[in-house]
Amino acid sequence: MDRIPTTALGKLLTVGEVAERSGLAVSALHFYETKGLISSIRSRGNQRRYGRDVLRRLGIIKVAQRVGIPLSEIQAAFESLPQGRTPTAIDWQILSGLWKDDLDERIRQLSLLRDRLTGCIGCGCLSVESCPLRNPGDRLGKEGPGARLLQAES
Repeated sequence: MDRIPTTALGKLLTVGEVAERSGLAVSALHFYETKGLISSIRSRGNQRRYGRDVLRRLGIIKVAQRVGIPLSEIQAAFESLPQGRTPTAIDWQILSGLWKDDLDERIRQLSLLRDRLTGCIGCGCLSVESCPLRNPGDRLGKEGPGARLLQAES
């Protein structure tokens, strides 16, 4: 974290101001900073100060997390953004484009699960051999005895 003279602090936001404006806890801001998702500079009194661009970045983080994007993927996407500049609508289009295929696959898997769930509830989990979610086509029986880890159907 860089140090700046206190005379330049008027244009920057304190951690409390960022927390209030973003609706996030101060601890969340510190966590995001340790993960490299946002950055601050330090005053001469060693207090964190944030550029106003951090508010847009926090908005992107919140939206991305809400749709299930892991922080590691958000961080990787943020590496394409310039530091110290508020992300633009074009930046958001690029980031959302990176996540679209992954979201489409999650939607497909959830739709498959939803469509098979009625049959699963209907069987009452009485037959592991014929469960369409746990063991479609008795695939596990063909793999031999013992426990098996299942992935979602492709």
